[in-house]
Amino acid sequence: MTIERIIEGRNKADVVAADSQMPVKKAIILLAENRIGALPVTAEGKVLGVFSERDVIRRLALEQESCLNRPVQEVMSAPAICVTPETAINNALALMTERRVRHLPVLRNDEMIAFISIGDLVKYHTEQVEHEASAMREYIQGS
Repeated sequence: MTIERIIEGRNKADVVAADSQMPVKKAIILLAENRIGALPVTAEGKVLGVFSERDVIRRLALEQESCLNRPVQEVMSAPAICVTPETAINNALALMTERRVRHLPVLRNDEMIAFISIGDLVKYHTEQVEHEASAMREYIQGS
């Protein structure tokens, strides 16, 4: 299975993103208002990086509240680690584990079409395992 399966039916306009010049303070408000852990950071339609709760904590520890007025591009993790709709779900999970990230922009022809989290991948994987177990039970009971 591929990322395409997870993002089908999603509207790219629903992705909450931060402009690269947005102050960190406003990006934090976006995270809180949307109850999300990260935002893709864009400039002129291109994904430059990802701004996450981890980035906030790291900067607050180093600079205290002075980081809150900085542009988010100075605080984000960059470059963004991205996948395509054709990326296998297991490969995306392995990439997240290897690179220690929890969110991935999904790009098609350098344009962001979705933003996925490790929760999206784990949920889909769990549903697949449950479906396979159910099919196996039905098969056994039918024998």
